[in-house]
Amino acid sequence: MTLLDAHLVASAGTFRLDVALNAAPGEVVALLGPNGAGKTTALRALAGLHPLAGGHIRLDGTPLDTVPPHRRPVGVVFQDYLLFPHLSALDNVAFGPRCHGVGRAEARRHATGWLDRMGLADQARARPRQLSGGQAQRVALARALAVEPVLLLLDEPLAALDARTRLDTRAHLRRHLAEHPGVTILVTHDPVDAMILADRIVIIEHGRVVQSGDAATVTRQPRTDYVARLVGLNLYRGHGTGHVVTVPGGWALTTTDLVHGEAFVAFPPAAVALHPERPAGSPRNTWPATVDGVERHGDHIRVHLTGPVDTAADITPAAAADLDLALGRHLWAAVKAAETRAYPAAG
Repeated sequence: MTLLDAHLVASAGTFRLDVALNAAPGEVVALLGPNGAGKTTALRALAGLHPLAGGHIRLDGTPLDTVPPHRRPVGVVFQDYLLFPHLSALDNVAFGPRCHGVGRAEARRHATGWLDRMGLADQARARPRQLSGGQAQRVALARALAVEPVLLLLDEPLAALDARTRLDTRAHLRRHLAEHPGVTILVTHDPVDAMILADRIVIIEHGRVVQSGDAATVTRQPRTDYVARLVGLNLYRGHGTGHVVTVPGGWALTTTDLVHGEAFVAFPPAAVALHPERPAGSPRNTWPATVDGVERHGDHIRVHLTGPVDTAADITPAAAADLDLALGRHLWAAVKAAETRAYPAAG
């Protein structure tokens, strides 16, 4: 069953958004993409805060295109939470029900229940300035959920938190999203948030959907350079002929997968071995490369290379010392066919 059916066509200056979204009851969909991709524009269009130039928004079959924001069955948690500074946590949460015509006493009882569910019963009288970042985020979520929205919109809800608070709050948020019977749309630039919180990830670049699927599919088969960088893979597009994918420039990469026609081939930086000389009896995929950059990457050294293809390689500090790495250093790169994955570019 589809609860949210939307085709969002909107403009902002020279930028144009054209995104189709759908979601089932209880589903959490993450919009993931680089800055300026159109994620927040899409969310604001769903909330009625940005006008549509075309398309439609239907929620449980009811058109929302012309419904004013305050009358939509929508709850929104903004990146900076936007709590009313002069109201207590309790009255911030009660604000939504009050706007929907619920009496003051009943709204406060309802809000008290939500604060208790959020583990904030002892902060009911606190003003926003007295709350920690994690507490403020939970108050904002309680305020959004208190109106029992069919559609819950979250705009970078964890972005303002420090690393430790983010970890705790993410776990708390995941639990509450699992209990929400409506649709949740989560806007984020953090792949960890998307993969932990969402049932499905929609990748947006330049105002268009470029990939969609569950976390396993997106990470296993990236379809753009942006997604490949997110999941830490070298990615190339070329033409497959059996077990060989030929990329622009004529470099042929051998893989154990069988592909025909337009195809992607990917492999992790850790699969790339570097040698000072062309190795004898080397893997099927060997090519000359020039060091273009060197940086620390966790416990390894990441080496950026140019050559027939631009490649990232992860090697140990000991290997880096043996190779005497320096900008412009000429090396040989090698990848075993078994370390690669190839898959059709279409679909």
